[in-house]
Amino acid sequence: MHFRPTMMCLTRGMGRHCERLTSFELALRNAGIASYNLVSVSSIFPPNCKLLPKSRGLGKLHHGEIVYCVLARSDTNENNRLIAAALGVAIPKDPNRFGYLSEHHSYGENSKQVSEYAEDLAASMLASTLGIEIDLDKAWDERKEQWRIAGHIVRTTNITQTATGKKNLWTSVVAAAVFCG
Repeated sequence: MHFRPTMMCLTRGMGRHCERLTSFELALRNAGIASYNLVSVSSIFPPNCKLLPKSRGLGKLHHGEIVYCVLARSDTNENNRLIAAALGVAIPKDPNRFGYLSEHHSYGENSKQVSEYAEDLAASMLASTLGIEIDLDKAWDERKEQWRIAGHIVRTTNITQTATGKKNLWTSVVAAAVFCG
């Protein structure tokens, strides 16, 4: 069976509960994807795929359906521990080429740090397949400008969810790229 996605949306969520599994379920509910049978796949943005707003993308799905997604998740039961889940997206200029999604899960990093890292990682992976030489020690903004000049990357974006752990509760965060058509 082959499934060639033509549409994708991004979503994120957070949940808290005394049970770890329920905390994860609540994060999926918060993200709007708990009612689907999620199948995690690797990190390729398909050729000719459109990135839709969450409401439009999820509106194309039916409860109980098997849904493919790229999922980043993190959880903790430690009080005051900062957790994050993020996805970076890098879409090439040529719609007939594939792009990249990157999952990043971390502890102790704020939303800005995690968002930039995930987006940077996806863009770096795409740049390497396009034959663009990059210096991974340069700041993201410098490489972003370099790739715009090279004319290869049309769009990069990310979705990130962070949360701080609470005493006697599991805290879960998810970020997902959901294939919706």
